[in-house]
Amino acid sequence: MNDKYKERTKIVIGQDGIDLLRNANILVFGIGGVGSYVVEGLVRAGIGNLTIVDFDTVDITNINRQIPALHSTIGMNKTDVLEKRIKDINPEINLKCHTSLYNEDTSDTLLDGDYDFVVDAIDMVPSKIHLIESCYKRGLNIISSMGMGNKLDPTMIEIADIHKTEMCPLAKIIRREAKKRGIKKLPVVYSREKPRDTGITQEDGRTKRVNGSMSFVPSCAGLIISSYIVRKIIGDL
Repeated sequence: MNDKYKERTKIVIGQDGIDLLRNANILVFGIGGVGSYVVEGLVRAGIGNLTIVDFDTVDITNINRQIPALHSTIGMNKTDVLEKRIKDINPEINLKCHTSLYNEDTSDTLLDGDYDFVVDAIDMVPSKIHLIESCYKRGLNIISSMGMGNKLDPTMIEIADIHKTEMCPLAKIIRREAKKRGIKKLPVVYSREKPRDTGITQEDGRTKRVNGSMSFVPSCAGLIISSYIVRKIIGDL
């Protein structure tokens, strides 16, 4: 395939960087508001080996912030939608897609591989904690996304160790659970912005609290994660 599409990337990171990214192997859990932009950033940067995992289908409420979400893709598996997009960007990528839920039962199967980095962009807290602990025990490099809901200012997003985070309610939970499990170090992307109040909706006749979201907050978090991984792989961090 013609590699001319990597021409501008090569100017920044050189041929050695291009080769390192082509040989890298990344595993991404969750391809929603954050994870889909992680994937977008990595694929366009030239990552050669990628596995994506998500059990969910596209919902109309995803359209404001998720790459797979269009009116034409409502009801489709997110993995199927992204698979087509990824291969259209780089037809030669070694891509594996799992329409699967990460949990204690699926962990060993989904983590079975020689990965340079694992990305945690999972929403469900128990699964998130289990994934972080599993990667820690296996010695796998992992970066985890904290809460991006109810936020409006993407300039408040940064990378930090979990034990140095503040303001984020999800980070507080993960920080506590990491301490319990003896996890001394975990890079995370989080926002220092104070979250706004959750919204209230009616679903199946029941009142439900939901987090609000904007297009430009989770997307920025995802691209920050992809930047972090690329810089780690090429030795820029």
